[in-house]
Amino acid sequence: MIPEESFASVENRMQSASLALEELLVTAQKQHCLTVGIYESAKLLNADPDSVVLCVLAADDEEDVALQIHFTLLQSFCCDSGINILRVSGVQRLWQLLGGVDANRNQEESGDLHCMLVTNLQVDHCRLQEVGTYCQESRRLDQWVPELVLQER
Repeated sequence: MIPEESFASVENRMQSASLALEELLVTAQKQHCLTVGIYESAKLLNADPDSVVLCVLAADDEEDVALQIHFTLLQSFCCDSGINILRVSGVQRLWQLLGGVDANRNQEESGDLHCMLVTNLQVDHCRLQEVGTYCQESRRLDQWVPELVLQER
């Protein structure tokens, strides 16, 4: 049986990593170091995988078979290339963070937030290190593709 404090510790780590990821994505977008969309991400991974430092796969609907196949291929490529991967749920929160919610455009016209790649940030961002540490700790616990839940606010 796992002690209760272990559950609290895991919950705190996940919450801290979620906040770090949110800040990291906003900073990467401002620095033009964020590639958004499955197709755009695949093109970048094919052309310049060494520039990618984090892959974020976002989905709230696990039933979308085509999306899961894309995720499997992207995860495999990122694992082979040594790129940290995070799976997140809370796509609506991503829309809030990244300015994707525009009253004049629907989500299809605004962009595909199911896959995002963070490339080398212009300034070494402390949140990238925090997210990377969360990924490494998760892998040590045999969670090869760490998962986070982003909460709407």
